[in-house]
Amino acid sequence: MRVWVDITNSPHVSFFRPLLRLLREDGHEVEVTARKYAQTLELLELDEIEHRVVGPAHGGAGALGKARAMAGRLPALRRFAKSRRFDLALAHGSHEAMLVARSLGIPGATAHDYEFASVQHQLGLRAATRVVFPAAVPPERLARFGVRPPKLAQYPGLEEEYYLADFEPDRSVLEGITAGRVVAVIRTPPEVSLYHRHDNPLFRQVLERLGGDDSVYAIVLPRTQEQREAINGLGLPSLHVPKRAVDAPSLVALADLVVSAGGTMNREAVALGTPVYTTFAGKLGAVDESLIREGRLRPLTSAGDLDVRKRDPGEAARQRRDPRLLLDLLLSA
Repeated sequence: MRVWVDITNSPHVSFFRPLLRLLREDGHEVEVTARKYAQTLELLELDEIEHRVVGPAHGGAGALGKARAMAGRLPALRRFAKSRRFDLALAHGSHEAMLVARSLGIPGATAHDYEFASVQHQLGLRAATRVVFPAAVPPERLARFGVRPPKLAQYPGLEEEYYLADFEPDRSVLEGITAGRVVAVIRTPPEVSLYHRHDNPLFRQVLERLGGDDSVYAIVLPRTQEQREAINGLGLPSLHVPKRAVDAPSLVALADLVVSAGGTMNREAVALGTPVYTTFAGKLGAVDESLIREGRLRPLTSAGDLDVRKRDPGEAARQRRDPRLLLDLLLSA
């Protein structure tokens, strides 16, 4: 089978890494397309995933910019896919890939784990042949996008528990960090996402709290160059911003705590057994609601509530799941 995979955001590289391996082990031919956005291309190169950049980069924070980028990317993807006679298109939230696949008569499957990205879902979920979500998401929340069984397929647990199942952290990511310092990983807000239109003063307070503590080594992972420049401009001595994409799952696994204003890194920390706080300012999805009820994800209302200490290695508890289940659900398209 000829399979097309479109990767459009940094977290989707990790999601597809084991699935690409399984597809190729099963004898399928796979081609990967990508767009320039955040650390997507750097992570593909870091993982040595062969890919082709197709269409313009991400359109930025505004709806008009996003529309222009989509208007440029749709025909570029269609030209790419039309002559290749793909049997299946796979994506994680790439509505462009699902729209192009539908226009060419190619079955398409898309995964997602956040049900309130309404603009994106009105396009991608409606166009897809199969839609894959965690079981924690109530089906009635997806019905307004035309997604009902059998189009909807759901899996138990977190998607991070599948793609991190065989993962073991590389301790070299901690080289140069003085022993005894509390290692914190901080992920910036998704300020360019249409579903996250809220100021987040709490995140700034977290940066000041950890960045001014000389017992802390805080690694901040920005999404954009603008965020990188703003964080460096704070001049806080305990904040460290990598110059390029890094092995974030290893950092998360070995950190003493994680504070994230997004979603994926929160759930990666949960899957890896690392204490994690969320400062997400948008509408909580069902997955995060469930994790908070279970006490596996801690909502943060004040930077003073952070428990800044070295973690006991015995605290870590991991749930590992077989990524083939996710692949089989996608292939069911």
